[in-house]
Amino acid sequence: MSEKDFIVTPWEVRGEVDYDKLIREFGTQPLDETILRRVEKHTGTLHLLFRRKVFFSHRDFDWILDKYEAGERFALYTGRGPSGHTHLGHLVPWILTQHLQEKFGAELYFQMTDDEKFLHDPQLTLDKSVGFTYENALDVIACGFEKGKTFIFSDIHYAKTLYKMAVQVAKHITFSTVRAVFGFTESTNIGMIFFPSIQAVPCFLPSILKGKNIPVLIPAAIDQDSYWRGVAREVAPKLGFYKPAQLHSKFLPGLGKGGKMSASEPDTAIFTVDPPEEAAKKIMNAYTGGRATVEEQRKLGGQPDICPVYYYYHMLFEAEDTKLREIYVSCKSGNLLCGECKANLTRKVTSFLVEHQKKREKARDHLQDYILRD
Repeated sequence: MSEKDFIVTPWEVRGEVDYDKLIREFGTQPLDETILRRVEKHTGTLHLLFRRKVFFSHRDFDWILDKYEAGERFALYTGRGPSGHTHLGHLVPWILTQHLQEKFGAELYFQMTDDEKFLHDPQLTLDKSVGFTYENALDVIACGFEKGKTFIFSDIHYAKTLYKMAVQVAKHITFSTVRAVFGFTESTNIGMIFFPSIQAVPCFLPSILKGKNIPVLIPAAIDQDSYWRGVAREVAPKLGFYKPAQLHSKFLPGLGKGGKMSASEPDTAIFTVDPPEEAAKKIMNAYTGGRATVEEQRKLGGQPDICPVYYYYHMLFEAEDTKLREIYVSCKSGNLLCGECKANLTRKVTSFLVEHQKKREKARDHLQDYILRD
């Protein structure tokens, strides 16, 4: 694979992702200033994940706003594949989802795809995947989602409700369709082939539970787009439901050279359960856009556009745009050295982890208040 090549599937992201190319290939729409101004009218200020184009693409988000402005509430849907502990990259869509819940008063249906992770990973037992469902749910709750409006469900433990709808979805989807969308082959296990029917169900679940058609908006990373583009949006009209709308985010990079943050590379990923000192060590060992020597850095300047440390500020850890710009300019000019930049980020990340871990432990006391069961 050359440096210009990249792979984005629901199970693998590799290479330097060209997000403009993904918009063209996936047939989505860019989140332009017109639609962001509409959002701002309802939210007061634009969330930094909107302002900085971390969420960069959509399907029918303008339609969601049309519905809301006409007095029709929408529901939110996102999720997590529980194969391990949550890392900071997983939090990016959740943070915007929580913001949307707060500003629009929306209910959230949060799917834990413990079945799919078990089916996909030959090393993962079903018990471990289900166990991570409830561990990951603590991180969801710690993000500040509202009790009574947030419904977290395990595919395994909510199967009675999900399966009835999933078979109705499955009846309208052929193997040739899912093979084309997901790249399935004759050696793919039949559980994975059926699973897209399960993942489509939350798009319609609010409508089923409420007994009327409810618009649904899915904030998620762009790698998950295939499930809704290739299955849910195709089937929705046949079943009498609205097509789900989507908001797509970019990937938080890992702390190595290139690629998104991944649990399969734990030395370059920061997990929400990491002790702060361990997270600090990972940051201080991170790849940067700095030069080989201090002298070169002072003379030539750094390269924030290829630096994962800078992107942590950009995507999560510097709320003020003027300060972010100062970091960028200081790096480019050579006035800000990588050691100082890493040290500043370390303070922000470790402070975040300490607070998040406190909220995470408190969440254990009311976890069941958020869990949706048959």
